[in-house]
Amino acid sequence: MQVLRIILTIIFAIDCIALTTVVLMQEGKQQGLGSIAGVADTYWGRNKGRSMEGGLVKATTIMAVLFFVLALALNMLY
Repeated sequence: MQVLRIILTIIFAIDCIALTTVVLMQEGKQQGLGSIAGVADTYWGRNKGRSMEGGLVKATTIMAVLFFVLALALNMLY
């Protein structure tokens, strides 16, 4: 049980650092003001899910879910 706790704690720490890094890499939402003038109809606006920004959003979601699951698991183990 002690080994499992150590492994989960290490994974939790790595997830925390990675989540912080991915959130800081994302662009600000002030970029969205261009949609008022119709700029969102460009190639990058339509294919945002395939762009780097879309990948960062998906990675943030996955890491945030992992963060909460690991936090709950570690709380139950202690």
